[in-house]
Amino acid sequence: MGHPVPMARALWSGTLTFGLVTIPIKLYPAVQRRTVRFNQLDGEDHSRIQQRRVNARTGEEVPYERLVKGYELTPDRYVVITPEELESLDPKRSRTIEIEDFVDVSEIDPILYDAPYYVAPAEGGAKPYRLLLDAMAQTNRVGIARIVLRTKEHVVALRPTGPVLEMSTLLFADEVVDPAKIEELEAAAEVEPVKRELDVAKQLIGSLAAEFDPSRYKDEYRERILDLIERKAQGEQIEIPAAVESAASPVPDLMSALKASLDAAREKSPASAKPKARKAPAKTPAAARKPAAKAPAKRRARS
Repeated sequence: MGHPVPMARALWSGTLTFGLVTIPIKLYPAVQRRTVRFNQLDGEDHSRIQQRRVNARTGEEVPYERLVKGYELTPDRYVVITPEELESLDPKRSRTIEIEDFVDVSEIDPILYDAPYYVAPAEGGAKPYRLLLDAMAQTNRVGIARIVLRTKEHVVALRPTGPVLEMSTLLFADEVVDPAKIEELEAAAEVEPVKRELDVAKQLIGSLAAEFDPSRYKDEYRERILDLIERKAQGEQIEIPAAVESAASPVPDLMSALKASLDAAREKSPASAKPKARKAPAKTPAAARKPAAKAPAKRRARS
């Protein structure tokens, strides 16, 4: 018998406002990172390794109460900042998220999206929450607001996703690398595709087109690590296969590579199978001809 799944715990509660409308809300984390964590051990007896804070000049261990924060100006020259000075600059904590602007969803570059959260209505907030959710969905708008989380102020985007209001912290514009600084992109910008090659490339993309289903994509590397840990925990001796160096194959010309890729994609596609004889459609009762309920829109996945 499986264990019951624990309910999610809210990490923040307060109010969401737009205009004079106030909605009591709670924030929940929308992702749970599934990483495999390792500890550092001594290879001799597998004892845990302790990290110590050591003075680089004297080699002596420094007690925690003597540690201070310093910003490096030049090597060996620092500006020391006290905790009190940092606290005086902390953004004013607030339990209110005020939507400042509503923007079109297409205007936000996906690269700006950072950490996702779910916004849920608290007691008494169900009706205005649903009102905002539906109004944003029908106008294709995203709300832009600010929130203080863990002493840091964030700009956030609130967007409807099916029956849920999602909130994503946004990167600031100066945190995004300007692609103009990448030299190799200049060469690509100067090349004009050949029409025949472009046509075949578009056919190849069409043959590989599919609806996005995030459940199809697994973290295969993490699964292999967990399998390795399981086997070693059971005492299995692991044999590491010898690395095989593959000889460099000649690079085919672009058109040949496109055509070969298109042929391979068509062979794999179910649509390339021989069509079966079509049967006459059976009559459907009137009650069964109602349109299906619209499924909730899927969340945008993060890389």
